[in-house]
Amino acid sequence: MPHHTPLISTIVAALVLAFILGAIANRFRVSPLVGYLLAGVLLGPFTPGYVADQAVARDLAEIGVILLMFGVGLHFTLDDLLSVRSIALPGALVQIVSATALGLGLAWLLGWTVSGGIVFGLALSVASTVVLLRALQERRLVATERGRIAVGWLVVEDFATILALVLLPTLANLAKDGGGAGVIDLIVPILLTLAKVSAFVAVMLIIGKRVIPLIMHYVAHTGSRELFRLAVLAIALGVAYGASTLFDVSFALGAFFAGIILAESELSQRAANEILPLRDAFAVLFFVSVGMLVNPMIVVNDPIALIATLLIVVVGKSVAAFAIMRAFGHPSSAALTISASLAQIGEFSFILAALGVALGLLPERGQDLILATAIISILLNPALFAGLDRLLARRQAAAQRAEPARAPEPPAREPMPQTALSDHVVLIGHGRVGRIVAGGIHTRQLPLLLVESDPALANKLKAAGFEVINGNAADPAVIKAANLKEARCLLVAIPDAFEGGQVVQQARAINSELPIIARSHSDEETVHLKAHGASKVIMGEEEIGLAMLAELARL
Repeated sequence: MPHHTPLISTIVAALVLAFILGAIANRFRVSPLVGYLLAGVLLGPFTPGYVADQAVARDLAEIGVILLMFGVGLHFTLDDLLSVRSIALPGALVQIVSATALGLGLAWLLGWTVSGGIVFGLALSVASTVVLLRALQERRLVATERGRIAVGWLVVEDFATILALVLLPTLANLAKDGGGAGVIDLIVPILLTLAKVSAFVAVMLIIGKRVIPLIMHYVAHTGSRELFRLAVLAIALGVAYGASTLFDVSFALGAFFAGIILAESELSQRAANEILPLRDAFAVLFFVSVGMLVNPMIVVNDPIALIATLLIVVVGKSVAAFAIMRAFGHPSSAALTISASLAQIGEFSFILAALGVALGLLPERGQDLILATAIISILLNPALFAGLDRLLARRQAAAQRAEPARAPEPPAREPMPQTALSDHVVLIGHGRVGRIVAGGIHTRQLPLLLVESDPALANKLKAAGFEVINGNAADPAVIKAANLKEARCLLVAIPDAFEGGQVVQQARAINSELPIIARSHSDEETVHLKAHGASKVIMGEEEIGLAMLAELARL
């Protein structure tokens, strides 16, 4: 059996080199993302040494996009998406038109054709799904209004990209015929594409809404974790592939709608936890695949055009997005967040550029500029967000010191009201373990405060009569709102020991005498949680073993 197949060698080389360079970047307090991109550059065809298979890397990266969008869909509902349509739809369209116009202007200066300029501008107008969502997830903004606007913006851009990909062959024919084709040649593909997308959405709402939750509940009742994890992957990848094959809808959009449908099931949180490790691994492969496309020599060979292209993406798009958000009455903090989110390009830009070159619309120089701009803008994006975080923090501090007569601008995030409960139990997480604990505490009629990150589940718990804080307990604002200074006990029931450690550490800083009980799955996690301040850590496997021995003693 051969051991050096392109698939295996590409995965191994990409992950190992990404880990090494990511760890080095992290050591120098730089985002690991920089290391992932540099790993791709080293594995690409433009640098000496081993060259990974680019086609395989792109396919693996596409799986990462599918899993990422499916995971985001699990935290959304159709109501969430529709609630931001008044800003996401016009905002995305105006921003696309603005960026396309800027790209067309630069193309005219470079002596390209109008059709080439349109393709170039469209490629610069589309933000990277992976980069945008990664930034929002790191700041736990996906479930906020800003996060919903950004995701809605992405969905509109996805629809626009689908239309662009359909219309490019027609645009190429028009360019060759010298405008001899009629308007009907443009209208028919648009109507056909809209019909296909509408058919896909209808199928998901009519059939998928019933079938997908039914499948997941059936699998959950089998008790097999492996089968449940396989079902999650099969639904995410199967719906994405089916959407692309049958309806010409992008993988990302298909997976996103599959996640939205499953989000209405009680199993959505468990599904999100199961898909998380694979999503992160394939997201790394996405960044490696981006780095592999870039020829570093373009920085030397075409610096002026590259700088101009980069300015369109980082400055032009950001200014347009900021102006649109402010025009619709959103605070500058939200406008700045959306601006920073869109100041990069990614996967769809590559597809548009490749198709443009294949159809003879875009010169290869344009594709090189797009690829180089993608990697540089992706590298700059974490720095933009870090600068934005500092700016908003300073602005919020200045607003607190401002004169009462001058109404300060709304802070980056609305302050979370503190619970009025005292001598209460604070329970973090309402999953399989948290649900049992909450039921027992409720039966004993003890005052209970739940902290749950899933908005849909939090709303259900509130409707059932529980007092709930919706948010991630690792967020200082959330844990502060739990009033731990007057709490009886803190129970950390979330399965992620790393996040649990952050919760425990912050809680211990607030109340040094507070009893804190956490859960773990291994001895290493137990040590980690105790090192961060947990009073007691309960390892599930150990407790099961003790319970079995106790039952044996009764026989």
